[in-house]
Amino acid sequence: MDFRFTEDQLSIQSIARDFAQKRIAPVAAELDAKGEFPLQNIQEMGQLGLMGIEVPTEYGGAGMDPIAYVLAMVEIAAADAATSTIMSVNNSLFCNGILKHGTEEQKQTYVRAIASGEAIGAYALTEPQSGSDASAMHTRATKNADGDWVINGKKSWITSGPVARYIVLFAITTPGIGAKGVSAFIIDTKRPGFHAGKTEPKLGIRASATCEIEFNDYVCPKENMLGQEGKGFAIAMGVLDAGRIGIASQAVGIARAAYEATLQWSRDRKAFGAPIGTFQMTQAKIADMKCRLDAATLLTLRAAWAKGETEKNGGRFGTEAAIAKLTASEAAMWISHQAVQIHGGMGYSKEMPLERYFRDAKITEIYEGTSEIQRIVIARNETGLR
Repeated sequence: MDFRFTEDQLSIQSIARDFAQKRIAPVAAELDAKGEFPLQNIQEMGQLGLMGIEVPTEYGGAGMDPIAYVLAMVEIAAADAATSTIMSVNNSLFCNGILKHGTEEQKQTYVRAIASGEAIGAYALTEPQSGSDASAMHTRATKNADGDWVINGKKSWITSGPVARYIVLFAITTPGIGAKGVSAFIIDTKRPGFHAGKTEPKLGIRASATCEIEFNDYVCPKENMLGQEGKGFAIAMGVLDAGRIGIASQAVGIARAAYEATLQWSRDRKAFGAPIGTFQMTQAKIADMKCRLDAATLLTLRAAWAKGETEKNGGRFGTEAAIAKLTASEAAMWISHQAVQIHGGMGYSKEMPLERYFRDAKITEIYEGTSEIQRIVIARNETGLR
């Protein structure tokens, strides 16, 4: 096994790290406190190629591989998880699905706009009554006399919903047959019939705007169906495999930031006449934090490598993605918890970023498939039992 990164991979990592430290980290706490969407930073990230890392250059992207994406995501997430959430949705959930299933015209129109930072993308699967049971959706699309699709229904917890220009939406086109009746559509939010609800007040990733969206007799042109009718649920699940690598990368970034802050604190903070890093209980926590961080990092890179191999040779990478997402998200939560504990009272204070890392880490165990769902995916894939 060769653990060395290529020059291109190291280049995008360096670009992401430089931008994260100079432009994102200095404003992260303020944007979190205000719940303010970092629009200018997102637009500049698009210009740097960070909004379409795996998007081919002919569609306005950086034309790089999944490992490059992971390296860049980790750097952005280490500075601000909210910004990395927006980056993940644009890369993994929006661009990835259209690149894989879209027409040439759809790729040129919608992928290019998102990858360049010209517009913001979103992904709409979850509904108020259907979270983990995603196929139990109520949003309905019916054909009109012109062959276009008239959409009615609500979606909830839509990342970037308040600011997105384009959305990949999933709706029922054939009722009564479950997942086989779901189709995918590309939505232009400027068309009549689309409404974005209030921005959700969240525990963490507060600078990433999240809302409920509603469709009232929204007419979606027939050419905006993504893939084939009835294949939407399969598209959604395939896209989520890629998305889980993005969330694993985000979790690694949060965990790394919490770990590095703790290392510095253990050297600087003194108690009982010595740096607290000399105390065995603190050392034990640091050792365990390092082990979990490295395990999460390597499993996330393995999932990215597996995705790259399937793109060349076919196959699936769902198990590797689920393992990475499960391990990294739980590592981020545990490491940020220990970081707050080691920092003591200052870890609980908003004067330091530890409490933000702790709040941000929690969502990585929930969205794009909870930890419980990841365990089901892994076990079913391994046993072959349903």
